[in-house]
Amino acid sequence: MYVWARFARVTATAKSRGAYSVGSESRLAFRCLPTDIDFNLHLNNARYMMLADLGRIDIFLRSGVWALARERGWAPMLGGLQTAFVREIRLWQRFEVVSSLETWEGTAVIGRHSFVLEDGTTAAIIATTAGVYDRPGRRFIPMDELMRLLGQEAAPRLPTEAERAFIASHAGLRELAKTGG
Repeated sequence: MYVWARFARVTATAKSRGAYSVGSESRLAFRCLPTDIDFNLHLNNARYMMLADLGRIDIFLRSGVWALARERGWAPMLGGLQTAFVREIRLWQRFEVVSSLETWEGTAVIGRHSFVLEDGTTAAIIATTAGVYDRPGRRFIPMDELMRLLGQEAAPRLPTEAERAFIASHAGLRELAKTGG
């Protein structure tokens, strides 16, 4: 089941968090609820992905991507992700999802979602690759073009070694999926 009530809260409160600009963070506070847990009584691995979705949606709303996409028939799309679980998030425990756009290259943007406990400990990190698909034009939008349209003057930084490894791993897995391997 999707996190509809949380989605409604994120969308209803997006303006109160101010505009998102490249280099800043989206910070969303949550509590691990009974609907979030698995038989180990901690946050289910699939719920991490859904909560990371909310971090991306918050960025899309606050940066203007969502409005631009609706106006032009575009669709923000996740390309892939990699997750590292470090600590568990137990039932009723409070945590934040801290999301950011890290860098971009061509038509792909690299994002990060950190799940941070109240004491500042990172419980998990999700690295993502995503893009914005122009449905009428049948192409992915170059990120530099998107940033210009959004009025963002930031330039992408060079990917870190870990981000390059993630990009390469994602490309290899994507090719495997395309060839039916």
